[in-house]
Amino acid sequence: MNGSINSVITGTGSYIPPNRIENHEFLQSEFYDSAGNKLQKEPEYIVNKFQEITTISERRYVSDDLNTSDIAYYAAKAAIENAEIEMEELDYVIVAHNFGDVRKDSNRSDMVPTLAARVKYKLGIENPDTVAYDLPFGCPGWVQAMIQANYYIKSGDASKILVIGAETLSRIYDPHDRDGMIYADGAGAVVLESKVSVAPEGILAHKTRSDTLEFSQMLYMDKSDNPDYENQDDLFLKMNGRKLYQYALQTVPKSIKACLEQADIDISEVKHVLIHQANGKMDDAIIQRLFGLYGIDKLPEHIMPMTVSWLGNSSVATVPTLMDLISRGKMEGYSIEPGDIIVFASVGAGMNVNAIVYRA
Repeated sequence: MNGSINSVITGTGSYIPPNRIENHEFLQSEFYDSAGNKLQKEPEYIVNKFQEITTISERRYVSDDLNTSDIAYYAAKAAIENAEIEMEELDYVIVAHNFGDVRKDSNRSDMVPTLAARVKYKLGIENPDTVAYDLPFGCPGWVQAMIQANYYIKSGDASKILVIGAETLSRIYDPHDRDGMIYADGAGAVVLESKVSVAPEGILAHKTRSDTLEFSQMLYMDKSDNPDYENQDDLFLKMNGRKLYQYALQTVPKSIKACLEQADIDISEVKHVLIHQANGKMDDAIIQRLFGLYGIDKLPEHIMPMTVSWLGNSSVATVPTLMDLISRGKMEGYSIEPGDIIVFASVGAGMNVNAIVYRA
């Protein structure tokens, strides 16, 4: 019986830092606008308004002794154990991130050697044919790394690939920028394996777009909003939240729909949409608009699992962390059974948007 090569997730893992940072811990902060003017509203009003807009009530930060490559290793080790494979069998280790290792006492990115090389070293993989490299692609980095891994597998170049998303955004946000309350730390990973089968499974289709000409500066690096910040050489992650929100609503639903059409899957067949946990209200608006493209007003129950309210936005780690939590039965009301159709989708710096249609 002939079949085709499919890319199937056989193991998942994640690292959720134990340090819970609740919103009240920002009540002593002094916030400024991008022009360097101190915000006149009380911190309590700013923090409450932030939670109303984003749904975020807490987020997770790594401990001082850990870095991005460390938590990437923890997630990777869990995924490998879950997949029950030998590490030496891996053809690729791909790590999606944006800032590399950023030490607690420094605002500088450290990317040499690559985080993937560091993870391979921490895992103790001796095989020189296990190729390790990084992928910086904004928040959609992990989804894009999955797309690349799928190409390697479909071409016959690889049979087992470790795909990781890890970030410590707590080290690069401006303490005087209210948008900084969005950011969090975390890591998620999967093992993607080659499987020959008659019926299509695993990654069925993917879609990516990059709108750089008009939208490349919606996420960028700049000095602190506080003109008296002690170290003027430090650069922090900044964003144009309002325009980013509008961009996401315009592009993400259309990209997901195009991906579903490519896979010849109707929206009614989708069990869960695992979307990047950027902003609770924004994600709600995206899913409403997606179903609106099909003329559907009432959303199916449990269509979109959410963690942003208690984990915050850990960039490339949000989608694989969601996948791991659901796969391990840690998200009440959500499960992934054989044959289920799942959508992965993300949006972020670039601006980049991508989506994957996946059959479990």
